[in-house]
Amino acid sequence: MSNTGVKFHTAYFVGIGGIGMSALAQMLSDRGVQVTGSDREASPVTELLGSKGIAVFIGQKAEQVSADMEAVIYSDAVPLENPERARAQELGIPQYSYFEMLGEVSKGKRTVAVAGTHGKTTTTGMLAKILQDAGAVPTAIIGSIVKDFGSNYLSGTSGTFVVEACEYRDHFLSLAPEVLVITNLEWDHTDYFSSLAALQETFRKAIARVSIDGAIVTNPNDPNIAPLLSGTKVKIIDYTKESQYDLRLPGEFNVMNARAAAARVVLPAISDAAIAESLANFHGTWRRFEYKGKTKNGAYVYDDYAHHPTAVKATLEALRAKVSGRIFVAFHPHLYSRTRDLIDEFATAFSAADKVFIAPIYAAREKDEGSISSEMLAARICATGVDAIALESFDAIENALGEAGEGDTIMTMGAGDIYKVADTIIV
Repeated sequence: MSNTGVKFHTAYFVGIGGIGMSALAQMLSDRGVQVTGSDREASPVTELLGSKGIAVFIGQKAEQVSADMEAVIYSDAVPLENPERARAQELGIPQYSYFEMLGEVSKGKRTVAVAGTHGKTTTTGMLAKILQDAGAVPTAIIGSIVKDFGSNYLSGTSGTFVVEACEYRDHFLSLAPEVLVITNLEWDHTDYFSSLAALQETFRKAIARVSIDGAIVTNPNDPNIAPLLSGTKVKIIDYTKESQYDLRLPGEFNVMNARAAAARVVLPAISDAAIAESLANFHGTWRRFEYKGKTKNGAYVYDDYAHHPTAVKATLEALRAKVSGRIFVAFHPHLYSRTRDLIDEFATAFSAADKVFIAPIYAAREKDEGSISSEMLAARICATGVDAIALESFDAIENALGEAGEGDTIMTMGAGDIYKVADTIIV
């Protein structure tokens, strides 16, 4: 187990279907740990795990955690009262959060952590692909399934560890990277960070954890990032000065993601031509501007994970530049707190759409306190001149999308399970 940074041989993952959890499960399994786990429901990710020989229980029950387990690793979304975590506590099995374990497995490696409000998944995937194509055999954990790998995990034998790093609840402070990529920075995770300043303080701490001989890859002229770099002795690389590459993926935001991924500090021995070829052949990731197919009425269908207003707006503007017909959006708001705190920004984020259908807010870890609703969001969007309506279910949204026909485009959007609508309506 010396290659993993852990000392156990069996591990049970509670919430194994999470995108980070599933990648970590694959990594430990790949290194010889006997991994099993559970999730609340089946998904493309649990299917992926099954195809790799990792047993996954659908549903969470105390009896699924056995006394011979040496470690329980849990998703941040899983509370201590969860029956499986409670059983582990009763049995005295050590428990680790996803990011605690990520910190352990990254020890002794050349860690490249990719953080930021937008674009970190695509940037991480691009960077991993460039390294893989160049024969650098990195290990990588990515926040979505990369089409080029068919997985959110890349198994490598070198000392380079590329990882998508999330700031929520200060999680990425478990890492001590040699290189920290910060794609951009905006107020988000408003249930934890009370303000942009609070979020910036966490990023300031992350910058301080970069090794003195390492580097920070970012846009030093970003007004939300520039103040955090003052006084740092670590080398700063301005990714906005990198070359522009031809990409399969649309949108100016992907141009910037590619520049961040191509920063020379991570790729010193790889030629410009090799980087350009790798990026030109990068096919993207699951749920990032993903083309799904056509409806029976001939409408094109795309799906995207965008759940912050800036990402929603940029994605829809890129779609508008790509298509000429009407754009129908099925949006799944993610969290009451984010919808409430960023409602002014959400109100104007759908300007490139012709019609917007709003699903009930995806609660995730939160309770509905009655301060915000999908109806309120739809009303604010309508006030900007865009046709928007809140609907009570995915079934209702699927029926409403039947209006879209030949020459029209549908985009399902959100961090919840709205992708299921896209999967249902294509033929």
